[in-house]
Order: sequence, then structure tokens, then C-alpha cells
Amino acid sequence: MLGGALVAGCGSREPERVDPADHDAVFLWAGVPSSAVPKRARTVYLLAGEVRADDPGRLVSLRPGTPKGSGMSLWYTVRVERLDWEEGVYARVLADLARWREAGNAIEGLQIDFDAETRGLADYARFLEGLRRRLPRDYDLSITGLMDWSAQGHPAALARLAGTVDEVVIQTYQGRKTIPGCEAYMASLAQLPLPYRVGLVENGEWRPPAGLARDPEFRGYVVFLLTRPQAR
Repeated sequence: MLGGALVAGCGSREPERVDPADHDAVFLWAGVPSSAVPKRARTVYLLAGEVRADDPGRLVSLRPGTPKGSGMSLWYTVRVERLDWEEGVYARVLADLARWREAGNAIEGLQIDFDAETRGLADYARFLEGLRRRLPRDYDLSITGLMDWSAQGHPAALARLAGTVDEVVIQTYQGRKTIPGCEAYMASLAQLPLPYRVGLVENGEWRPPAGLARDPEFRGYVVFLLTRPQAR
């Protein structure tokens, strides 16, 4: 029944522009300054590094400085292009997490940003299980996810994710715009067997489904902040 409510709600009113100031969780890409974080924010996902396709043995630092304790909850995010990490990458990530915490930050945990295709969810689940075993239990594990996971993902693969990760942030945008046609996907979120947030893009259009807030697995929104265009 919840799925039907989500579909009905998607077309019930005109979309509104996403204003980060209205939300308490934001995502910072490497090129976005910390000054862009709105005062209301209580949770910040910081893109800290990348594991690139040409080198599984190196974590490329995108945020070399250590955040200073701000009272906000922080997530250490790694953008991933391949899953066959060498042990040195795991060690570096764990060392960075410890360093951030020792600097007085309230660290929620580690987030993996990987564009796993729906048909590749089983392989992704295996990678995440190995990562979870290495991660101290006092850190949560978050991932970003695609909207069609809940609609087209294999139930067994989704169940494995549910037993491994603590949340998924579902991306509803590409580039700087909200993906059109949310109706087909938002209904299926009711079938997602784990806690999730909905990722919105700054200044994108969003029409909140009427039934979304009633989903017991829905944990709120994360606004992905955009870099500002260069002045000419």
C-alpha cells in the first residue's frame, strides 16, 4: 500500500527547488568549500578520497587537511571506480578515520560512493562484506545507490546489502538536475530492505511523495551541494 501512496504523491503538486538551508544533512564534493554548509546542517558527508580505475593500490586524497571538530556528525566518503582494493587502501582509510576522530570530530562512519549497476549488486555486496569485517564496529557503513536498485535489483543481493550496510543514500539526480520520472522509482523504495536517505541535488526540482515520510526505513534527505561556476 505504501508503494501506491508514493506514486500518487509524486504528481500531486508542482515541484519545488531544493534549498540546502531547509535540510539538516549535506554532501560536500571536493571542490565545494566548507563555508557552503548551511547553518542548519547537523550531518555532513565529506568526499575525502578516490580509488581510481587505473590504480587499486592507491587512495587519492581529495581533502588532505583534517576537519576540525565542529559539533556536526561527519561521514568519510570514498569515491570508488573499482572494487579490487589492495590492503594498503584499507589501511589508509582506517588510519584517516582514526585521525579524523582524534581531531575531535564526531565520526558517523565510512561511506562508499560507487555506481554499482543493478546486475552487479552481488559482486558489490561481497566487496562490502569484506570492508565491513575490517571496519571497527563503532563506525557505521553507508553507500550511495541508484534508484533502480529497489525496482530491478535481485532480492537476494539486496538482502545481502541489508545485512552489511547501515544506510543507503539513493541518488535522484544526474549532473545538476533531478532525474525526471520519479514515479516509477519512488514506489519501489518501499521494497528496499534497509534504511535509506534520499539524495537531492542543490537547486534541483523535487516533489516529495505523500507517503515517503511514512516509510519506516526512510531516514530523511541529503542535499548534494554544487560547485559554483567560475566567473569570467
